[in-house]
Amino acid sequence: MKNIIKLEEAAMFAASIYFLSQFNAGWWIYLVLLLGPDISMLGYLGGNKTGAFFYDLFHHKGIAIVIYFIGVFMQSDVLLIFGILLFGHSSMDRMFGYGLKLNDGFKFTHLGMIGKM
Repeated sequence: MKNIIKLEEAAMFAASIYFLSQFNAGWWIYLVLLLGPDISMLGYLGGNKTGAFFYDLFHHKGIAIVIYFIGVFMQSDVLLIFGILLFGHSSMDRMFGYGLKLNDGFKFTHLGMIGKM
């Protein structure tokens, strides 16, 4: 993956940390940012197609933005924080080359095969 894309994703990850800080989030929220959405990898216990579906559901930036704006509309800090968490985690993953998954297996992503740069 190109370095400029990695820098762009790093900037979005940093922005998510900044926006979380505006909510005076506890330290544990940042731990959830780093690890929480990866629980979706358990979907791979049901096979590649199911795994890709659940992984992508928790790592799609569009879904994160929709959740954030639902939080704005409903005036819900929980949904706002959840949207920021999903967005930031997705940016962090993409910074390291982990993209949305294809049905062929975990290492096949929309950014290319994991490990092939």
